[in-house]
Amino acid sequence: MGRKRLHEVSLKEGEREELESFIRKGKASARSLTRARILLLADEGRSDKEIVDVLKVSRGTVRNIRDRYWEGGLDYALNEKPRSGAPPKVDGRVEAELTLLACSDPPDGRSRWTIRLLTDKLVEMGVVDSISHMTVYRTLKKKSSSHGLRSDGV
Repeated sequence: MGRKRLHEVSLKEGEREELESFIRKGKASARSLTRARILLLADEGRSDKEIVDVLKVSRGTVRNIRDRYWEGGLDYALNEKPRSGAPPKVDGRVEAELTLLACSDPPDGRSRWTIRLLTDKLVEMGVVDSISHMTVYRTLKKKSSSHGLRSDGV
């Protein structure tokens, strides 16, 4: 199998200055700054191996940034692709239901709510289809710290 042909990076007029300024400011994420450095070194004609050795990144990273610049230009090469992901399970409605439940009387035979009891009850009530006890814990912890409440339990 032959070697994959490398996309040569030839920065357009003004792009080198833009990248150098971008790096000097240092306000971007570390990933974006590394991508900018990869593009600058590639534009100087450095090989992937040289860039890997200088920047301590993987060869795949260098190849991906070259490809991304070739496919979509500077902005596409520097910035993250939008990531898909599930919408958050805890919105304002779920948060409100959880707060009301946590402030209510605990189930019979219990002196107080536990995180797992709250989690099970939210599912049982149909507030959410499923939710982890850690999500319930983090939500309550966030609410208690923002309202000056105890964080040692519910």
